[in-house]
Order: sequence, then structure tokens, then C-alpha cells
Amino acid sequence: FSQLPGWSVRPDGSIVIATGNDDVLGVYRCTPYNSYGTAGESQPTRVLLKDPPAFTVRPKEEYFQEVGRDLVIPCAAHGDPPPAVTWVKVGSAGKSSAQVDGNSSLIFRPLVKEQHGVWECTATNQVASVTTATSIHVLGTSPHAVTNVSVLPLLLAANISWEPGFDGGYFQRFSVWYTPLVKHPPRAHHDWVSLSVPVGAQHLLVENLRPDMSYQFSVLAQNKLGSGPFSQIVTSVPRGRRGPMLTTVPPEPPAMTMRVFLSPPQALTANETVRGVLLQWEPPAQFSVVLSGYALELRQDKGGWEVLDRSIPSTKTQVLVPGLIKDAFYEFRLVALAGSYISDPSNTVNVSTAGMEVYPSRTQLPELLPQPVLAGVIGGICFLSVAVIFSTMAACIMNRRRATRIQKRRQGRSWLAGC
Repeated sequence: FSQLPGWSVRPDGSIVIATGNDDVLGVYRCTPYNSYGTAGESQPTRVLLKDPPAFTVRPKEEYFQEVGRDLVIPCAAHGDPPPAVTWVKVGSAGKSSAQVDGNSSLIFRPLVKEQHGVWECTATNQVASVTTATSIHVLGTSPHAVTNVSVLPLLLAANISWEPGFDGGYFQRFSVWYTPLVKHPPRAHHDWVSLSVPVGAQHLLVENLRPDMSYQFSVLAQNKLGSGPFSQIVTSVPRGRRGPMLTTVPPEPPAMTMRVFLSPPQALTANETVRGVLLQWEPPAQFSVVLSGYALELRQDKGGWEVLDRSIPSTKTQVLVPGLIKDAFYEFRLVALAGSYISDPSNTVNVSTAGMEVYPSRTQLPELLPQPVLAGVIGGICFLSVAVIFSTMAACIMNRRRATRIQKRRQGRSWLAGC
């Protein structure tokens, strides 16, 4: 082995080859022996060289595409044996609606807001695995939630800072929302106070807070298309004033910061039925507070999001949506509620009523009618009502006049008969 660079034999008889090349190919046998001789050689073993995966086509570092359009991202690799190529979204626990074609390219058809983020392409065979990443920026959407919200307790105040999320391709502004935590609130849902953040700032000082009372803080991002989801809620206690007798006051406990976990509902799906569209979902995977229910949001034809139903019980995992109008495009999403806590929205499902039956809108969804159509319906009903009233009055007047003429004729005939 001294003539083969990089080859060595361990005390247990194993061969160590530092660098594999064509010289190591072949059949090997091992013969153990000692001072008494040998019992024979081992069975033969064959050494083969296999190539680890290597990318032949790599995706670009970044892709920018409008929401609703198609996007194809290539990725290809070779090796011996041929590697399997897979795609995964970093930080995503559930399945993605993206597809992979026969060339291992990632296909979005169409691209949606939830697919924004970092995606990894991994090539794997029996030898090794290699990974490359790309960032997808979905333009033309509302902002994404801010991250890393932190609260610094101050004297009767708190300083809130955060890292902005993607702006959706438009200028975004922020607002800080806060509310005190009261042990026995006067009503079920206490009010939140919002403060606008100066343009370009990523922090805000909230003053005039009550000492030794817990407050909840959250940050909301907005752009020209609407509001993004609220950030994760952070609870903190501002510091209070110290009295003049410092020696008699016990040391102030450190302010505690507690993070509340409430993940969004999972796997929202939509199915057409004879009575309407049936939405089904799975409960949040993680929540550190008691789940109190769900709120259903929708928007029509890429308009603004509206709350359709905010009182869905926490025990339900499906809801029927009747009253959709024909030839319209709807989007639905769900948020989980836990008292005053609100989760991020679930995945969005799209429903198109083109070619579908028109569902009767007599129960829950009068607001789904466009305002011009609703105004026309109301106007038509009022016009018909007035026409019926006038027709009834005219018929009554005509009947009275006719009865009066008949009575006069009868009285004239009676007078002639008396003569």
C-alpha cells in the first residue's frame, strides 16, 4: 500500500482510501493470519465508484412575479445513480399547491401570495444530497406579517420594534396596536388602541401606560391593496415609578415577556355541493391559549377582504356558504380566535361560479350581491309595490262609480213605474 498514495490499513484490518478514483475499482479479498497460519480468505467484495449529485441547471437567486400569473423555476441534476430532485418551501409545515414537472422544474399555476418565500431544490442519490435555494417575491399583494416583534419595558412606557415583512410590491406603512390585560374585563372583548408609525420607522414608543399592568402589543402592516395579517402578539409589563423610601420598597421584579402561540387553521378546502360551497379545514397545529372559535373572511373579484362570519364555534371544522352569485370569483380564508388573540390567516381557497348553478341567497349572504344589483332589486320591488297600490285604488274608485251609476238607473226605473 505504500505505493498507493492515500491508502492505509487500520489495526483491525480495514482499508482506508482517502481519495476514490479508478485505481480503487476491482475485487478485494481479505486473508486473516497469525503465527499458526490462516483459515482462508474471505468472500470477494467488489468496489464500485458512484458519482454524487451535481446540478446541471440551477435556479436564479431571486424571482419576481405578479400574483395570479404562472411561474416556472428550473432545477436539474445528474449523478450515478441518477438523483431524485425535490422542492420544499423553507419554514412551511404543510403541503404546497406548487407542482413539479418531469424536468424537475417548480411550477406555480397560478402564483399565490402564500407561495412567497425561500424555496430549496434538493438532489439526492445513494451517495449524497446537495441543495440550492431561490427566493420568490410575489408582487401585487397586501403586505406580509412583520416578524421578530420585541417589547422593551420602560418607565410608564414601552418601546416596540420589529422587522418588516415583504411589502407586496407597494409602499407599506405600519401601526402598533395595544390593549391592557384586565383580570375581570367589563365585556368579553376589550378594545385595542392603534398608533400610526412614522414613515420609514421600525419602532415606536408607546407612552402613558399604567405601571405594573400587563399589556398586549401587535403590529399591522398596510399598503394600497389592504392590510396584512397582524403580527404575533407580545405581552409585557411596563415599569412603574419608585417611591421616595427606596429602602422599604422590595426590589422590583424583572419585566416578563411572554409569547402567545396561535397557529392558523390548516388545510382549508372548498367543495361544490347542491346547497352551496362547503369549506372544510383542520384545527391549528399549535396554540398556547384556549381556542374560542373561527372567523371566515372572503373577497370577491380581487376586492378587499371582508369578515363573513366571526362566530364559528371552535368545535366545527366545516361551514356551508350559500348565496354565491353566478359568474363571479371568490376567495376564502379562515383565522382562529382565542379570546382577544387572532391567528394569521389560513391558506386561501379560490371558488369560481362560472358555469355553476346559482345558489339561493336567501339566508346568510345578502352582502355578496354587488351594490348596483342590490339597488336595482330594491328599486324594482318599490316600483312594483307602488304600482300595485295605485292599481288597487283605481279599481276601487271604478267599482264605486259603477255601483253609483247602477243605483241611479234603478231609481229612475222605479220613478217611471210609479207614474
